[in-house]
Amino acid sequence: MATSSHHPTGEPHDISAHLMEHAMGHLFSAALRTAAHHRVADHLGEGPRTVEQLAAATGTHAPHLRRVLRYLATRGIFREDAGGAFQLTPTAEALRTNAPQSLHPAVMMMTDDMFLQASAGMPEAVQHGGASFERLFGAPFFEHLLSDPTTRALFDSGMSSISGPVDEAVVAAYPFPETGTVVDVGGGRGGLLRDVLRRHPKLTGVLFDQAPPLADHLLDGDELKGRWRTEEGDFFLSVPSGGDVYILKHILHDWSDDACRRILRACHAAMATGGRLLVVDSVLPAGNGPHFGKTLDVAMMAILDAQERTAEEFATLLGANGFRLTRVLPTAAYPSIVEAVAE
Repeated sequence: MATSSHHPTGEPHDISAHLMEHAMGHLFSAALRTAAHHRVADHLGEGPRTVEQLAAATGTHAPHLRRVLRYLATRGIFREDAGGAFQLTPTAEALRTNAPQSLHPAVMMMTDDMFLQASAGMPEAVQHGGASFERLFGAPFFEHLLSDPTTRALFDSGMSSISGPVDEAVVAAYPFPETGTVVDVGGGRGGLLRDVLRRHPKLTGVLFDQAPPLADHLLDGDELKGRWRTEEGDFFLSVPSGGDVYILKHILHDWSDDACRRILRACHAAMATGGRLLVVDSVLPAGNGPHFGKTLDVAMMAILDAQERTAEEFATLLGANGFRLTRVLPTAAYPSIVEAVAE
């Protein structure tokens, strides 16, 4: 297939190759999963290796492996040198299972067959509305997780992997108060709350979620001793009261507006007037430019019948449920921090 170069205007010279490259995008996900499954990045951690060396180390077929790695190298994942050896790139470093902020669990989650099937069902979702996941698997996504411990473990580890860089970016970008209580609503294993408490040693925290993620929480350690507690519950019904700052990280984008209203009302009922609510989600920009939030938006549509939102949509949603949006703070990661106060 011919390569697709571009005019100065951004239009491709070869429209057919350009369009077909996008039509075959599922092959890139499959190639990325293949490299992650065989842990190729782990075997490149000590330096470049030939395909024959990698194949011997991973138990794979060398000619096929070379073709996969050559394809991935076209998009900056691995690099082939003049001698035919492959090496890590900064992006491929994140595929190492022992990297400080490894995204290996996230890649394995995002390329899992359940998500690929849900994406393939998108034409029917657009035709009829609703999530293609539920149509394919017979239950909404989160109900499916409750009935399938293996998939739940895959999801929890994948989300924890994605959360690491986001947690650091949120803590760096937001001026948390020096004292008070932070309630992380639907906070999973508590990576964000842990980072907040580490940075602000006079704060206390509550990690609120369902039992499975709480069982593997990340809050143990002498530096946080006596400054946190976990609480199990359903954020559609109620959340812990008495907090000064409430966080909803990657929660509202999982739900329709109607479901979000229930979550926000539960938060509002637990908060004092003037309490702060931080919504950590993608905030979609106007225009035709690429933005990871726009990719997530169609994923949320297919998997959960949910959505990413613009700043205006957040303001409307928050305003209808007792909050006033005060500002939107960008972070060094893909989400922003939507700050609101309870009225």
